Amino acid sequence: MTTATPLRSPLRLGKIALLLGTAALTPVAAYAQDSEAPGAEERTSTLDAINEILVTGTKTRDAENVQDVPLAVTAFNSGTLEAFKIRDIQGLSFQAPTVSLDQVGTSRGTANFTVRGLGINSSIPSIDPTVGVFVDGVYLGINGGVVFDLFDLDSVEILRGPQGVLFGRNVTGGAVVLNTGNPTEDFRGKFRAAVDGPALDGGRGGPNYTVSGVISGPIVEDVLLFKVGAYYNKDEGYFTNLFDGSNHGGAETKILRGALEARLGGLTLLGKLDYFESDGDGPSAQNRGFFDRNSYDFAIDEPGFYANEIWTGSLTATLDIGPGTLTNVFGYRDYQATTRGDIDATRLFLFHSSTETQQDQISNELRYAMSFDSLELTVGGFYFQQGLAYDESRELRRDLPVNLRPPVFFGGGRQDHEVLGVFANAQWEIVDSLSLIAGIRWNQETKDAAVTYITPRAPCSVIAGTCPTGTRPFNPATETGGFTDKVRFRNVSPKLGLQYEFADSQVYGHWSRGFRSGGYNFRITNVPVFGRAFAATGELGFDEEQVDNYEIGGKFQTADGSFTLNVAGYVTKVGNMQREVNLADPGAGVVQNILNTADATILGFEAEARMRVSDALAFTANLGLIDAQYDRVLFDISGDGRITDADLDLSLPRVPPITVGVGMIHEWDLGSSNILTRVNYQYRDRAAYTDDNFGWLNELQNLEANITWNTPIEGFSLSIYGRNLLDQVQEGGDTQVPFAGPLSDGVQTPFQQRPGAGTFSPLMRGRNVGIEAMFEF
Repeated sequence: MTTATPLRSPLRLGKIALLLGTAALTPVAAYAQDSEAPGAEERTSTLDAINEILVTGTKTRDAENVQDVPLAVTAFNSGTLEAFKIRDIQGLSFQAPTVSLDQVGTSRGTANFTVRGLGINSSIPSIDPTVGVFVDGVYLGINGGVVFDLFDLDSVEILRGPQGVLFGRNVTGGAVVLNTGNPTEDFRGKFRAAVDGPALDGGRGGPNYTVSGVISGPIVEDVLLFKVGAYYNKDEGYFTNLFDGSNHGGAETKILRGALEARLGGLTLLGKLDYFESDGDGPSAQNRGFFDRNSYDFAIDEPGFYANEIWTGSLTATLDIGPGTLTNVFGYRDYQATTRGDIDATRLFLFHSSTETQQDQISNELRYAMSFDSLELTVGGFYFQQGLAYDESRELRRDLPVNLRPPVFFGGGRQDHEVLGVFANAQWEIVDSLSLIAGIRWNQETKDAAVTYITPRAPCSVIAGTCPTGTRPFNPATETGGFTDKVRFRNVSPKLGLQYEFADSQVYGHWSRGFRSGGYNFRITNVPVFGRAFAATGELGFDEEQVDNYEIGGKFQTADGSFTLNVAGYVTKVGNMQREVNLADPGAGVVQNILNTADATILGFEAEARMRVSDALAFTANLGLIDAQYDRVLFDISGDGRITDADLDLSLPRVPPITVGVGMIHEWDLGSSNILTRVNYQYRDRAAYTDDNFGWLNELQNLEANITWNTPIEGFSLSIYGRNLLDQVQEGGDTQVPFAGPLSDGVQTPFQQRPGAGTFSPLMRGRNVGIEAMFEF
């Protein structure tokens, strides 16, 4: 067993930056439809329906108004999600500053979330995410199976910065909290049918069909409640594969969901079960050595596939005891996925890859939230256990005669992962309107792994236990199979701050620390490079990452709630930054090393504002500015063989310097019906993708709009909506590969328009227009 000591370099204040800007407009979560059952005699105005947004992510005894929380939070309720026609979590990327809820594109549904510049750019399942995703209080242990269709959601909350003192699982970049709908006391239902697809794009791709329905109500009045729901989506493929003219990007998704709530005196039991199945084409990958990066053109000889099956369950028990509420959340998840993709992204069989991932997890969080006259106190404990196994095979140069083809690569890894955590958070009103905020978390993580190098070898499976995992003691000079190892990380994450409240506003400041545990790379394809890293560090894995966040913010609101402005400035110090360093390699296609590459400082400013200018019209604003710089580089990330100023001058991956948006929402009352119109524009600056900045992500100008007619038939509405109306090209990644085309210029420099060789750049959907009918009672 190896005990890893976290990096604790002395805190440095670093440079001071003044970030100035103007707020811009985007749709607002606070002006959304209410949750009152439809069917009332008088139609409720959308803009009048809700005067506050309640959030649960702070884990206090009672849900809090987002304006009262001394933390940067963006929240959406079910009415907002419906009004904005948000259909997958990626759509929320264009509703908030400094937030990118994107998928990597290599494997459909795999999240690469980034908040305030903290994120990853990998599909390797053994890398812990920087941004934790929690569904009904249950932490999702890996990024796989996260970015899929949103269905039957009650709310979404995005909390920025380290959240270890609030959540059972320690997260450093932030938390995305998804709360699915609960059973209702009255009988109600909601049914939806929609069709959308590419428009005005010369026949690109095909239509996308969706139907869903939810019914809930009492079984035994005030004692036993139920909810059942079903969702089906059939996507005919948004893109056209120029290799054979076929539609590509097709998928079929099915979701079944059920919930039961039992109210037994002071005890409430809420159980939820979700079955998810989705399969379809592999990545719609563009090689920018052959096609312009601002086009949707691509040609691949291998359509590929993905297939995901997920079972998720939770049981939440709440009991009022004395001054507080005792809550226990038990969670279970079983995830299985297979993929195949054309990684060379050309018309030839140069590099194709297949993977299989199996993950199962259980977790339990027990917390007691107390409320006193001047004190809010939450204490809790957390247990998490995860089994993870991963197979990968690589086939290269099948365009050659059989006797000249390289052998197939096989390998992967498996890991048992256990987390123990104890946490506490308090807010104490010291004097009138002034509160002290303090929290602490103790965390222990243990990872027991067996890794097989992905190299040319006889067919084998890590999942089936037929792959070699090396011999002990480990000798990097002679080992060709792999290794087994075990590591344990222990750390303490504190938080300390102050909040001052006045009128309907507040100012706050706090410091918080978080850790992202180290671990092992399941995708080792260059054994000599790995051996050199082991010789330098003496470790078979990578070390944990430490994040210190300093934040000052204010939330200001007029007495009538017609104007709200929330601002925050922050400095984030990252020590021992974990990165997946991607290198094009003729022998393996792509080499992906997970290393502790650098220390860095991220300075940022963000603002969100809203203004209701009349009973029927509202505007809001968001702006995000980020300045991210390396302080110390530990690894040659520029690829020139030396650690110099060239490394320090590189941009941190997935950090757009500017995000800004404009938008409005308008309601036109027609007496027995109304029309709701919503328009939103969001700009996201370009950002590096690879650490050497040879691969980078396009700047985006996302324009979306929808018009909903709430007809005279109570509960029945019709909508027209459009997403990415400017048809901006967005990619899941921009990995460099050694397969050059006519546009390749043979020179590698950061942010060059044409790549030095080739790229694997999975494309996201472009302009999309649709219609929808919905009925609820």
